[in-house]
Amino acid sequence: MTVVLYIVGIILFLIGISISIALHELGHLTPAKKFGVKVTHYMVGFGPTLFSFRRGETEYGIKAFPLGGFIAMPGMYPPEAATKARFETAVAAQRGGTAAGVEETSGGLGESGAALDEVDNETSGRLGVGMGDGDAAPLRGDRKKRKGRPFEDTMADAREFSNQEIEPGEEHRTFYALSVPKRLVVMFSGPFVNLVLGILIMGISLLGIGVVTPTTTVQTVVECAVPVSEAQQRPASEQNTCRPDDQLTPAWEAGIKPGDEITSIAGVETKDWDQLSSVIKEHAGERVDVDFIRDGQAQTVSVPIIATERPKVDDTGKAVLNPDGTPQTETQGFFGVGPVQERQSLPLEEFPGAVWDQVSGVFHAILTLPVKLVDIGEVAVGTKDRDAEGLVGMVGVGRIAGEIVSTDQIDVVDKAQMGLGMLGSLNIFLFAFNMIPLLPLDGGHIAVGLYEGARRRINRWRGRGLVGPFDTAKLLPLTYVCIGLMLCMTALLVYVDLVKPITLDAIFNSGG
Repeated sequence: MTVVLYIVGIILFLIGISISIALHELGHLTPAKKFGVKVTHYMVGFGPTLFSFRRGETEYGIKAFPLGGFIAMPGMYPPEAATKARFETAVAAQRGGTAAGVEETSGGLGESGAALDEVDNETSGRLGVGMGDGDAAPLRGDRKKRKGRPFEDTMADAREFSNQEIEPGEEHRTFYALSVPKRLVVMFSGPFVNLVLGILIMGISLLGIGVVTPTTTVQTVVECAVPVSEAQQRPASEQNTCRPDDQLTPAWEAGIKPGDEITSIAGVETKDWDQLSSVIKEHAGERVDVDFIRDGQAQTVSVPIIATERPKVDDTGKAVLNPDGTPQTETQGFFGVGPVQERQSLPLEEFPGAVWDQVSGVFHAILTLPVKLVDIGEVAVGTKDRDAEGLVGMVGVGRIAGEIVSTDQIDVVDKAQMGLGMLGSLNIFLFAFNMIPLLPLDGGHIAVGLYEGARRRINRWRGRGLVGPFDTAKLLPLTYVCIGLMLCMTALLVYVDLVKPITLDAIFNSGG
């Protein structure tokens, strides 16, 4: 049964990531079709096609490996003739052969500059079809080979392949024929869908299911207060027992019992556990009144809050360690009670902060990716142990998903919340990773669009007239380098996830 549940967990993870990818690609597809771009393929996954159907001019399908997806839009690599549109316009003008339509459009820009991106892309489309009664080079198929230029043939092949499904007269339906703002919308919409999906999933988890929160109701009462430094020196058999000379806690001496609900300390109303703890810490060595409710009756006791040495924790509640690995301590007030844990909906006003912490944390992880990859490399060669809070690949996430579903250590609600947390984090990661300004990622196309828009604006300011789309094929060498690095990273993570996987127990023990 455990094996079956493990497989079910992996399948659920694959379904979740496939839906996320499908919605990402739908984010690209919808504005592209809205803007009139000819979209020939919409595919979820890579590799052999498992299932597909055609509706209109677009083939929709699912491929074997659900680790990505794509939509095919002709014109991702503009034809060389289109990228040299401004130069060819000038030559045609000198010969007196510029098309009347082009002259009229250029004149309009010279007078007002209004709707620059819309007009100059339309002009580029006309120039690509032909100028001066057909003297211009066609958009497809006319390749000039020049010796001594690396990747020249590769770039030419990319341009030709990118435009092979555009029929004569359809040049205006290519991706490069869109205005820069529309191109940015098409490319940004995919990652944006993942961001929205990640936030929605976080909302379901934190606002709907809720988070386990310590309350002001007493769960346990500690009998004695032992300084951390002294407790560390005691044998394991005495860690949970008190010696006759140990100091009793104020809560024990005052007769506080499990089930009591503490309502105020030192005159300060305690609405939650964090506030209760803060008041106790601030009144170390002082005698204060503690108000509580027991069996529906309000009661008050006066107790001395003792000053004791306690472990120091950071804002996330994790212990702060010394360089030698021992916990740091600090003197603070100690009362001696432990809280009842209840699942409560996160306050709505705290949700934006939780989203920001998640998104900023993912971006920070991406910025430190090179360092983390070095750590993974050391793990792979056996010189370092796997960090439960370090990088994990898709194989590792799938294994953790299988463990979550198959374990009997957590209840169904916690399993659902952990699964939603993983899926939400994964969508936010897809957003952040795709925003990296490198091709072939969406962020790379966005960067090219921004560069092209700035270049056109500068040319207009300098009176140089229209300029064709940027020749994206020139970035193919850099694109291949990026693809190679991503493949190496993927292979490294797959190897480490298989040989030295992160387990669910390791995550629990790390506090993650």
